[in-house]
Amino acid sequence: MDNVLYCVSFRDASENGEAVPELLTALGYDFSSRRDAETLELIHTLYFKTGDDARNALQQLQSMEETFRDLDIVIEKPILSELRKEDWAESWKIHFKPIEISETLAVTPSWSDFHARPGQHVIVLDPGMSFGTGQHATTKFCLSRLDRFAAGHDVSRASMLDAGCGSGILAIAAEKLGWGEIQAFDIDPDAVRIAGENAAANGCSRIRFSTASLIEFNARGKTFDVIAANILSSALLAGKDKLLSLLKVGGVLILAGILDKEYETVRSAFESAGCRQVDTAEEKQWRGGAFVREK
Repeated sequence: MDNVLYCVSFRDASENGEAVPELLTALGYDFSSRRDAETLELIHTLYFKTGDDARNALQQLQSMEETFRDLDIVIEKPILSELRKEDWAESWKIHFKPIEISETLAVTPSWSDFHARPGQHVIVLDPGMSFGTGQHATTKFCLSRLDRFAAGHDVSRASMLDAGCGSGILAIAAEKLGWGEIQAFDIDPDAVRIAGENAAANGCSRIRFSTASLIEFNARGKTFDVIAANILSSALLAGKDKLLSLLKVGGVLILAGILDKEYETVRSAFESAGCRQVDTAEEKQWRGGAFVREK
């Protein structure tokens, strides 16, 4: 039914209330969270287009017991249910607020009465069925590093690649910050479609979107000054050689989507391949890093 979303809901009994939302976002799930005013229970609800997707997600969560133990995560009573899309759309609004990345970059949902600073670029982006609204620590890391790079370089002559674009937020930020050439891709064709719609809604017309996995992405011989890859560490490691083949010598690689406990493995792999770490930051069990390709 086109008017129905399929849901997986469960109680979060973890001591760290941030752990489950961060993990769910990194896994690419669209979800909302609420705390019951009477019982104070924290409830997370995952949203899917089909019943099969919801059942597969439930099975994945049930298979991740070891990972949950490592992260001190406790989830209880997962259930499947259905929800009208109109109700889902309204439920998002209480969880998403404007975020100021810097004095020159901000992200806001369309329903917020956000007043930008003079000269501040604003990305208007509503939560949807693809990852990337600026709320997650990994997305904020990438946005802030793109902003810093743009502040110190003439990006009108630079090229940027958004690898695993999700909602398209990083590519949209790059165009608003003045990048001369921008490409973006994602393995999910729905995400690519939505990213294109988000770009158009933000007045961005220069981004070239395509549907591909990291390994299959064809840049037609093009290499980039900056690549942002906000994907899980396993995908970063598997795609390391491909990412570096797309990056110019002297170019900057922004990596995110990495659990803090996995970061050293990722850092070591890219440094062994000829990169030098120039920046890193941790937030809520997630760590991002910026690297320069030296050879």
